[in-house]
Amino acid sequence: MTKLLLSIHVLAAILVVGPIAVAASLFPRYARQAAPGGMDVDAAEERTRAASVAAVLHRICRGYAVAGVAVPVFGLATAIQLGVLTDVWLISSLVLTAMAAAVLVLAILPHQQRMLDGGPEIVVDGAPQALAARLAMLTGVFNLLWTIVVVLMIVRPGSTTGA
Repeated sequence: MTKLLLSIHVLAAILVVGPIAVAASLFPRYARQAAPGGMDVDAAEERTRAASVAAVLHRICRGYAVAGVAVPVFGLATAIQLGVLTDVWLISSLVLTAMAAAVLVLAILPHQQRMLDGGPEIVVDGAPQALAARLAMLTGVFNLLWTIVVVLMIVRPGSTTGA
């Protein structure tokens, strides 16, 4: 049972967090291009295409965020089976996972929506830079948090398995 739970946990992490990381990382580029005065995009047709791509990337992030609940659920089930709920590496991973989820839900998704809605803070001196730069930074933080979680899952400080 433990192997099945661990397999589902790892597959969920790869198939859910991966697409969020990629879509969220690509979003600022397309949102900038779609905004009036967007970088390197003069034609209205190109702005429309960029806006469509940005909208799809936002839907991917939003949809996969909901599915992302499976990752910690199966992770906790695996931890219970392994009897490691009180291990520091697991508690640290859970805290970092909660932080990554908070960054996604409370910052990345709302910033993406704001950029899609075309709020006034998007265009600064004729270019949509401020919000896009902040969004790119937040996405980097999200990706860094997940990277640390993956390293903790592999290294597991204090583990007696020799891994």
